[in-house]
Amino acid sequence: MNAPSTNISASPAQTVLKTLKEQFPIFRNYQPLAIGIDKQIVERVPDINRRDLRAALGMHTKSTLYLKQITKINDRFDLDGKVVGAVTDAQRLHASTILKERANKNAELHATKLEAEHKAKRDAEQAEAAKKQSEKLGQLLAKFARDGK
Repeated sequence: MNAPSTNISASPAQTVLKTLKEQFPIFRNYQPLAIGIDKQIVERVPDINRRDLRAALGMHTKSTLYLKQITKINDRFDLDGKVVGAVTDAQRLHASTILKERANKNAELHATKLEAEHKAKRDAEQAEAAKKQSEKLGQLLAKFARDGK
């Protein structure tokens, strides 16, 4: 049976996103993107796979860094970094809600992990105590067995 490969390669969407970050500072800086920026990208990079582009834009705009910028910055930018629109209050609220949900989920996961670690520690301590008690009982049995002869 073949072992699973340990060489993990980037998905086509991740490769597209990396290229976008290399070519356009607004992606590197996680600035709010202009609505319809995909059309601008296709004009500048005509050989780009549209499905991979959509996936890359989805990854980018759902990232925590991007959502944080949406909550802080009022303007949207084109590929050249020019202001071309505004972030609406509804968009800002949506980003803020997603960030809060992620923070709550992360806090729950962290609490669950800590609880599991504490339980494992308690279980190990109880096992150690049981082992010591068993050893002590064994010593007492051995002593009384010798004394009774």
